[in-house]
Amino acid sequence: MNYTFQFGTIASYTPDFAAGAWLTLRLSTMALIFGMIIGCLCAVALTYGAKPIRWAALIYVEFIRNTPFLIQLYFVFFALPSFGLRLPPSSAALLAMSINFGAYATEIVRAGIEAVPYGQIEAGRSLGLRTSQIVRFIVMFPAIKAVYPALTSQFVLLLLGSSVVSAIAAEELTAIANNINSVTFRSFEIYLTATAIYVAMALGFKGLFGALHRIFLAPRG
Repeated sequence: MNYTFQFGTIASYTPDFAAGAWLTLRLSTMALIFGMIIGCLCAVALTYGAKPIRWAALIYVEFIRNTPFLIQLYFVFFALPSFGLRLPPSSAALLAMSINFGAYATEIVRAGIEAVPYGQIEAGRSLGLRTSQIVRFIVMFPAIKAVYPALTSQFVLLLLGSSVVSAIAAEELTAIANNINSVTFRSFEIYLTATAIYVAMALGFKGLFGALHRIFLAPRG
């Protein structure tokens, strides 16, 4: 082995790596927020909604969970312009990631909702609460708390899976690494650096989610 490491060459691209990592964080965090909104609404719809709404939510979940994310991404970026909706790469990536995460979050949150003891729901009904109030005040918190570890794991998968959006030229971390590699041809150093950044982000989020659990969830039983 006579390979000469040249991390000094890669160091000059630090701002590019930082920009790519920042876009990865932004896309993942915003997709988490939008995906959770979608997931909670669809989980409630699947559990308490009228039959047409339940079917609509079920079709969405099954359609997304049984198709590759790359196809979903291509559909948003390449197919939607046929209907007049042309999105820039970053926006298309965010939309596809949110829709994808929302489907998985739906099933996770629904499992949490079904884990809430039925007696608590009956107690709410006996107090005259409407279904929306039961969901809001009785069901959602223990449901989210019960599935919090699964949601955080799904988010880490979303973060790591965001590398796929480089396929539509969204300049997140992997796309930046590919661009730098095409200029410097220092593949080992470049992808090792990108790997280290992904590991740091994933571990950082795991630590953040653990802290949020200790602060907001654990004290409330």
